[in-house]
Amino acid sequence: MGDHEISDQEAMDAYSASIVRVVDVVLPSVAAVSVRTAQGAGAGSASVIPGHRLLLTSAHVVEAAAEVRAAFADGSEVAARVVGRDPLSDLAVLRADDDVPPPLTLGDAAKLRVGQLVVALGNPRGLAGSVTAGIVSALGRSLPTGAGRIIDEVVQTDAALNPGNSGGALADTSGRLVGVSTAVAGIGLGLAVPINTTTRAIIDELVRTGRVRRAWLGIAGAPVVLPEPVANRVGSRTGIRVAQVIARSPADLAGIRTGDILVAIDGAPVVTTTEVQRLMVGDAIGRRTEVTVWRNGALVDAVLLPEELTQAR
Repeated sequence: MGDHEISDQEAMDAYSASIVRVVDVVLPSVAAVSVRTAQGAGAGSASVIPGHRLLLTSAHVVEAAAEVRAAFADGSEVAARVVGRDPLSDLAVLRADDDVPPPLTLGDAAKLRVGQLVVALGNPRGLAGSVTAGIVSALGRSLPTGAGRIIDEVVQTDAALNPGNSGGALADTSGRLVGVSTAVAGIGLGLAVPINTTTRAIIDELVRTGRVRRAWLGIAGAPVVLPEPVANRVGSRTGIRVAQVIARSPADLAGIRTGDILVAIDGAPVVTTTEVQRLMVGDAIGRRTEVTVWRNGALVDAVLLPEELTQAR
């Protein structure tokens, strides 16, 4: 009995020690963000990321910001300005006017597994430097944004999140930034925008140009399982069934029809709507793009010219 109790204690000590290590590494580089707009004041969190005095936060935290200040655990406080916002991914990059703590290491949320321990650090309800721990509850969730679009591949965690956590850090046990806390979905449920190949590209684009240009095909759809003969031919088990084609859109002009199953773009298999979004980045705008669909028992190729996605669409 005594040996069993010692083992439990050792396990708890190891759990606590892993969280403490994350806090020691991450918390100094997480800021409490205060925002002033023409409508009033707001608050959130942000994390220092690689680059000259750069911080990463949620786009909705700094929407219409006239003044932004970031306060750190060491007592330092700096003014910051918005370098760029992308409401469609709910990410924004700030640049501080003065020195900031060392940047966090960016991780890869694509390597997360359900059940893995994660730590959320931020400033909920004005309580600076708050830390909660939990597990990855689910992966691949989708989250509607205020811009009317969907963020795919969101990380769901049971680490407690509250107002003010938005923009804060979600870290793995190595202290790497794997997500940006973005919403509270319910009691014991939090969501974070993942740090992965797609969002790294978004962050880089925000730093370079202040905005993210996306291409637009003009279709809506959902993943479906392909018949085995088709799957063998295209090298993928799933495709995207077209549920809607917007009139006069690039897809409409190229002859794409409702009911078609999109299986490839420029020869690359299309498995999820996230994959379509990844391919429809700035350099795809106006570029001749070949799409392959499964229609009436045959593979059909079509050529279209993606247009730039605007807020009006």
